[in-house]
Amino acid sequence: MMVGTSLSAADLSRIIEMAWEDRTPFEAIESSYGLSESEVIMLMRTTLKPRSFKLWRARVSGRATKHVAKRGFVFGRHVCPTQRTRS
Repeated sequence: MMVGTSLSAADLSRIIEMAWEDRTPFEAIESSYGLSESEVIMLMRTTLKPRSFKLWRARVSGRATKHVAKRGFVFGRHVCPTQRTRS
């Protein structure tokens, strides 16, 4: 299955936004959209410009906040309480 083929444009945009956010773990994306970390990486590779993808990969590689098991703090929601809700 090609990643992103059954997702709407709004869902794709939200997944990319969540992937760029420092404190949103890949597990939150998986629970919300059913995409594993490798599928998110593939989606980002095919959606972003090559330079943007390289910057993103450098940013998230080794970042403890992107993996629940590596986080040193407890979290509840993966959306900021002040963020406007999306319809």
